[in-house]
Amino acid sequence: MKQLFIILLYSVCFILSNVAYSHQLSTSYLNLDLVESNDEKRHFTGSWQVELADLEQEIAFDLNADGYITWQEITAKRTAIDAFSAASLNATTLDEQPCTISSSASLKLDSHFNQPFVVIPLNFNCAADSTFTLNYKAFFNLDANHKAITTIENQTRVLSAGYSTQTFDLTGSSYAETFTQYVYQGILHIWMGPDHILFLIALLLTCVLVRKNNTWQGIDSKIAIFKHTAWIVTAFTLAHSITLTATAMDLLSPSSRWVELGIAVSVLFAALNNIWPLILRLGWITFGFGLLHGMGFASVLGEFGLSNDYQLLSVLAFNLGVEVGQLAILIVALPLLIWARNHSWYQKWLMPAGSFAIALIAMQWSIERL
Repeated sequence: MKQLFIILLYSVCFILSNVAYSHQLSTSYLNLDLVESNDEKRHFTGSWQVELADLEQEIAFDLNADGYITWQEITAKRTAIDAFSAASLNATTLDEQPCTISSSASLKLDSHFNQPFVVIPLNFNCAADSTFTLNYKAFFNLDANHKAITTIENQTRVLSAGYSTQTFDLTGSSYAETFTQYVYQGILHIWMGPDHILFLIALLLTCVLVRKNNTWQGIDSKIAIFKHTAWIVTAFTLAHSITLTATAMDLLSPSSRWVELGIAVSVLFAALNNIWPLILRLGWITFGFGLLHGMGFASVLGEFGLSNDYQLLSVLAFNLGVEVGQLAILIVALPLLIWARNHSWYQKWLMPAGSFAIALIAMQWSIERL
C-alpha cells in the first residue's frame, strides 16, 4: 500500500509537470441563425470560427515557407478551406434528409484570447423540419480534447469527441440540456486544470497533519481532520464561486495573464508552506487564492461561451460541475492521506518531497507566465 501510494503521487506530479498551461484549449465556434423558413425549406446562415493554428494542421498556408502566415496566403487556400468545412460539418433533418452546405461570402479574421481565428461564412439549406442534427468531425484526430461551441437559434451546445453528433429542436431550447452540458464541462475542466488540482493537493497534504514542536504529526481525531478539511475546501469553493460568477457575468474583467500568474504563485506558496510553514491557519489565505482560481475557471467558461437563453444557468451549472469534480478528487485523495498520516515516512519524507515536486512545477509555470 505504501509503495502504491508513493507511485500514485509521483505519477500525478510527473504527468502534470508536462502541462504548462491549464486553460489553452483547442476550440472552434459555430453560429447559425434561421433566416428563411417555409413549408418546404429552412435556410440558415452563420459562420464557423476556427483557430488559425488548428486550421494550419489541416491546410498548408505558409506557401513561401518563411515561417509566417499572411492574409493573402490564407485567402489563396479558400478552395481547400471550403472543402475542409464541407468534410467536417454534416447536417440532416428529422427524416435524415441531408442539408446542403455552401460558403460564398468572404473570409474574415477574428481573435479570441489573443489568438487569431479564421471566420468561415456558411449557408445551410435544409428541408423544412422541427429538428436539426449536426455531425461535427473536425480536429478530433489531432486533439481529442477539441471542442466546438455551437449556437443554433439561441441554443448553445458543446460538441466534443464523445458528443460530436447532436440534435437541435428548433421549436425551443432545453433547460435540462443546457444544465447537463455545462455541469459536464465544469467537471471535465477541474480535471483538466493541473494548477487547480495541484493547489488542492498541496492543501490536502497537510490537512491530515498538525504542527507540533517544529515537526509535522498526524492528527489523531478523524473528526478533526474532516472539520479542518471542510473549512479549507469550503473557503476555496466559496471564493472561486464568487469570482467565477462575477467574471463570467462581466462584473469583473481581470487580466488573464496576471490571473494565470497569480494562480501559479498560489500553488507555489501552498507547496512551500508545507515544507517551511509560515501560515498554519490556511482558511483565509485559501479564500484569497480561491478568488484567483475562480477567475481562471471563468476564462475556461469564457472560451465556451454562455447559453444565449440561459446565461445565469450556464454559469451556475458550470460552477456546480467544478464542485463535483473537486469533490471527486477529495473522495479519492483524503482516505489515502488519512491512512498515511501517522507513518513517519509520510510525515518526514513523502509529504515534503511531494510538496517540493509541486513547488518545482509551480515555479516553472510562474516563470513561463511572466
